[in-house]
Amino acid sequence: MTNFVVGHESRVGKIGEERLAFPPNHIEADHHLAFYLGPLDQRFGDDAFYVHLTRDLEATAESWSKRFTISPLMPSYRRGIIGSEAVSRHDAALEMVQTTTANITHFLKDKSRVVRVRLEHAEEDFRFFWNRLGAEGSLDDGLAEWNARHNEGTWRPSRLMGLRYAARRAVRAAIPPH
Repeated sequence: MTNFVVGHESRVGKIGEERLAFPPNHIEADHHLAFYLGPLDQRFGDDAFYVHLTRDLEATAESWSKRFTISPLMPSYRRGIIGSEAVSRHDAALEMVQTTTANITHFLKDKSRVVRVRLEHAEEDFRFFWNRLGAEGSLDDGLAEWNARHNEGTWRPSRLMGLRYAARRAVRAAIPPH
């Protein structure tokens, strides 16, 4: 995309008004924003274009259940929100994913500019998103990134990473060097 900039968790570590101080024509990929639905509504209301990126619930829960050792979110959710470490990692992750999805769905119910992108239908949904957003640039290059793998290691990255990297490369290509 040449008419938008993209960030991935670009405001993490910021609090208050700074947490949501995104520049104009900015697309932010950040699952932490699920914790900021009230402030998002207060700051942007219906003026923003919201994208709800979803993935199969079981696959997402499985991914989150594997993060117990690398992310404090899952142990904190199980211990602090559910209030019981007797609940299995998978069940805690599944409940967190279902609850977060329900909260986001509720938040978006009265918004007029919403697109849902399902990872299982990423190419089809990304085309719709691209057109609805009025994006400019190379749609073909953006679509190709859905099949690219980045940062492969002990865990399998989501196809969202392809979108993140594609958008960053497209933005870098569109902005002349200093």
